[in-house]
Amino acid sequence: MSNIQQNIQHITSQINAAEKKCGRPQGDVQLLAVSKTKPVAAIYDALQAGQCKFGENYVQEGVDKTQYFADNHPELSIEWHFIGPIQSNKTRPIAESFAWVHSIDRAKIAQRLNDQRPVALLPLQVLIQVNTSGEASKSGVSGDEVFELARLISELPNLTLRGVMSIPENVSDYQSQLAAFKTLAEVKDALVKQYPQVDTLSMGMSGDMEAAIEAGSTLVRIGTAIFGARDYSNKA
Repeated sequence: MSNIQQNIQHITSQINAAEKKCGRPQGDVQLLAVSKTKPVAAIYDALQAGQCKFGENYVQEGVDKTQYFADNHPELSIEWHFIGPIQSNKTRPIAESFAWVHSIDRAKIAQRLNDQRPVALLPLQVLIQVNTSGEASKSGVSGDEVFELARLISELPNLTLRGVMSIPENVSDYQSQLAAFKTLAEVKDALVKQYPQVDTLSMGMSGDMEAAIEAGSTLVRIGTAIFGARDYSNKA
């Protein structure tokens, strides 16, 4: 068994333990393997461990990977998630290549993704990125802006609103982590009242996964703990 496969087993065990501790059913929380900067060989290794959801941050890199697996391993069932910032001139390849988008933070991006989604594909499953910490360096809408953006998305036929995502302030204190995640969980609960299909809370990474699960996360985004340290030397 490879290191990547061992890491996936270990993280899955941690997720299951956190679910049990919080009284949540096993399997309630899904693992998204963040494969940015990693080669297709590493993704293939993870696939052999049963991992099928992968998150990419960089448009061209992600598109190249989706195309590689479509061409070379069409038998594999892979769910590709785009989780990085979105520039308006990069929406077309995202709309054409991914099943999920986590990082919608303005109406223009939602409209372009809708208009550029190929008719032959199922609607794009989307999350609204919420800036729960109020940090100027972070993308995302404020809690008050979520509902107007949700209303617009709900009117777009090629998008399906599934929930919210956040990247909270990087703090090590468990209670501070929990408070930030509970804020996002409250936003998701309010959305469910208007949009019953909303079922996804994308929050939690290696350093705050347990707090995210306690607060209600349904999808944790784990990268380095699966694939090892990243090399950003080729990234602008």
